[in-house]
Amino acid sequence: MDRNELRSALLRLMGGKGYRPMNKSELSRELSLPSNDRPLLRTELAAMEREGLIAEGRKGRYELPKHPGQDKLRGTIKFLPRGHAWFYPDAVDPDNVATGIDLKKYSRVHIPRRDTGTALEGDRVIISFHLPRPEPWKQRGRGPQVPEEEPDARGKVEKVLERRSGRIVGVFCRKSKFIWVETEDPALAGQIDIFGDTTAEPGQLVVVDLDQWEKNKTPRGRILEVLGWPGQAGVDIAAVIHRHGLRTTFPENVLAETRAVPEEVDPQEMARREDWRDRLVITIDPADAKDHDDAIWVERHDKGWTLAVHIADVSHYVKPRTPLDKEASERGNSTYLVDRVLPMLPPELSNGICSLKPGVNRLTKCAIIEISPQGKVLKTRFCDAVINSQSKLSYEQAQAILDGKPAPEGSPATLVEMVKESWRMAETLRKKRFKDGSLDLEMPEIRVKLDDKGKAVEVHQVEHTASHQLIEECMLLANEAVAHILKIRNKPTIYRVHEDPDFGKLAEFTETARAHGYQPGDLSNRAHIQKLLDSSKGRPDEHLIKLGLLKSLKRAAYAPDPLGHYGLAKADYCHFTSPIRRYADLIVHRSLQPYLTNAPKHPDKVAGQTELAEFSRHISDTERTSADAENETKQIKMLEYLDGCTKQDPPPEFDGMITDVRNAGLLVEATEIGARGLVKSEDLPRGDWHFEHAQMRYVSRSGQQFQLGQKVKLQVQRIDFQGKFIDFRIAGEPVSKVHGAPIKWDGTPPPKPKQERKPKFEKTWPPKGKKPKKQGKKKR
Repeated sequence: MDRNELRSALLRLMGGKGYRPMNKSELSRELSLPSNDRPLLRTELAAMEREGLIAEGRKGRYELPKHPGQDKLRGTIKFLPRGHAWFYPDAVDPDNVATGIDLKKYSRVHIPRRDTGTALEGDRVIISFHLPRPEPWKQRGRGPQVPEEEPDARGKVEKVLERRSGRIVGVFCRKSKFIWVETEDPALAGQIDIFGDTTAEPGQLVVVDLDQWEKNKTPRGRILEVLGWPGQAGVDIAAVIHRHGLRTTFPENVLAETRAVPEEVDPQEMARREDWRDRLVITIDPADAKDHDDAIWVERHDKGWTLAVHIADVSHYVKPRTPLDKEASERGNSTYLVDRVLPMLPPELSNGICSLKPGVNRLTKCAIIEISPQGKVLKTRFCDAVINSQSKLSYEQAQAILDGKPAPEGSPATLVEMVKESWRMAETLRKKRFKDGSLDLEMPEIRVKLDDKGKAVEVHQVEHTASHQLIEECMLLANEAVAHILKIRNKPTIYRVHEDPDFGKLAEFTETARAHGYQPGDLSNRAHIQKLLDSSKGRPDEHLIKLGLLKSLKRAAYAPDPLGHYGLAKADYCHFTSPIRRYADLIVHRSLQPYLTNAPKHPDKVAGQTELAEFSRHISDTERTSADAENETKQIKMLEYLDGCTKQDPPPEFDGMITDVRNAGLLVEATEIGARGLVKSEDLPRGDWHFEHAQMRYVSRSGQQFQLGQKVKLQVQRIDFQGKFIDFRIAGEPVSKVHGAPIKWDGTPPPKPKQERKPKFEKTWPPKGKKPKKQGKKKR
């Protein structure tokens, strides 16, 4: 055991629940240290005590130090639109563990805008952590004063450890000989002084590399790149890429290593592997996919089904600690923006030798799973294989086969039967998964279609059909099977975890569900959650209920420990099926190598627990960054499309739903395109409208209403590109009487009754005809 692993083990032990102070001998026995590691134990205990990580108590017994009310935590900062931020502490960082703070309970910490210091989006920072002193609850009568509720954690940025990129996007400005950049970045809204030469012209978007920035001082930087004029094709997406610090090109040494990979599979390597080239192995992917990383084969027999899940063997081509591996680990994952893909691996690999294209030999890692007729896993084994995919289907083509239509021309004769049998198996697996407690949290996918110039011309919802579910169930089963064997063999790897929810947040969501007319029951019970989801299916507010529930749950992440997956109701789960686009899957492939039926002579070395913890933190961060960038580019193009709708005559109408009712107006969602916005109170149809907070509705004096959950027809009123807001207006005949059948709305306001104008102040004293008496001095 090296010193870092020993130090981490000591901190985990001392920070664990129920730990009692131990001396050196007891610690050695508890950690099962061999005798030759005891000198290292003594050295590390002394060093950790000097650094203040542990404290030595009576009789030479060690424990974590008793900290005051404010502690330091390390982690990553993410900004909100108005400048406030969330801080995500590293749960496995030894210094964080040493504080004794419950990092599961405080998995994120709020940083007020005034306390973000000089941090930028995605930076690694140290914060001071504290709990605000709660205001006592003033009770009537006797009895102790108790806080109304537990206060939220707060933090303040003390130091920036590492910049993610240090780059800011803004508008170049010039006045006389002075030049600067105006930025609306949430972390740094305002002015950046510029030094050095530039070819930028006033009004153009530029990328600034910060050089100096001290608190309460104007930051300074130099212009790295001129993106172009706002509104110019591609400039908006390029700004997002730079803002999130994403990589668009590969270093030369990585490209050189990629070019050295042969385009044909090595015959000696194929001879070592199981040969599946004569079997009907097929891929089912989106129609425009180029990186095919999974393929399936299914066979029905007396005992149920045999499923083979073949995954592209990226680990054969990308070896640990090479330039290619380091670049892939830095990127963490591929990023799918609205108009392009930023791949984790160079396209020559991701779209070439690694992609499971039809009609060519490809190397795979294969999970072979025996499944009972009831959907229970009977047996699993894993091997290195070689395949030659015999059919490349899109989801639409596979769904056509399930709907009874013929297979594409030139397809193998048995393709139709295997696709249908695969769905019968997947349907059985799906029913069993939900019966076992898995939650149906699938959200609709919205896609924006662009023209040749990169302008948004269409927005549509992607239908999640049976063909999607077929592949999904196969991949979930393979991921679970691989995680199970790695756990029981105690092999270091990276797991996909989804921890149990914060039941306080679930209680808050319970009230939201009740406001929509549901009887949610006890949402700490998984069965009640699924019952609520089932009852919302097909209703106008189904999306709202799912979204609210998702916000109440914790975010899935990567971890070196098998903590289970709450949403899927699985004790063992990892990511194994997409190594072309996720670095976590590549690590899992390396961990699996010793347990293959035809394991290689020299399996790849897998990192130790401490390094895997750091990888887990890093790729969880890159996943979050990619998701934010993907959503931002989609939102930009959505606004562009909706702005075009305002210029059409007549403007298009969208099916919508009222998701909330506030004094400012109606919060609505155009359900068919997933766009959320506001119908301001002044933009309601003509009439005298009154806001009723208790009933969550607007009511007119003529008896018409808008209320929570009501379906409406929407048109776009205006777009605020700067604030990224959408204002809608009501179209058609959307309202009905509060009681009774719908009435026609003719657009004319109801007549107002005449009212006598009252004076501003009414004089009531003294009475008419009388003067007030003068008050004399009182006699003593």
